[in-house]
Amino acid sequence: MIFIGILASIAAIGMLCWLLFTLAVFALPAFAGVTTGVWAYQTGAGWIGGIVVGLVAAALTFGIGQFLLAFVRPLWLRLAIAIVFVAPAALAGYHATHGIVKHTMPSDTWQIVFSVIGAIAVGVTAFVRVAAMAAPGPSGRGLARA
Repeated sequence: MIFIGILASIAAIGMLCWLLFTLAVFALPAFAGVTTGVWAYQTGAGWIGGIVVGLVAAALTFGIGQFLLAFVRPLWLRLAIAIVFVAPAALAGYHATHGIVKHTMPSDTWQIVFSVIGAIAVGVTAFVRVAAMAAPGPSGRGLARA
């Protein structure tokens, strides 16, 4: 019975890590949506109004990010937009990893080391996914050269 519990715990941790890596790109839109939804609720919009405002803000944040990545030309500006999306994902990766390792190792130093490694891994994954969302630049095929 204990063996099944251990296997189930490992499977649950693996599933949560997979979910974290899959949803890392959406950390900034989720943060914007939750923040805006809580603000709307506190100003008297009610539960439904807060949820609707939060969903609209999250969708707009994600849509504007994709639009900017698709149409902004300078590489440094594209990189800045990608970093805006990656930074909250890396922060979420740090805290998620820290939440897991604080239950498995007693040393605070090693908890922080593994949490930083987790943040880097999630940040790199989010960067790769954000870079994949960006439209590729013009290839130059079919253009007449002077």
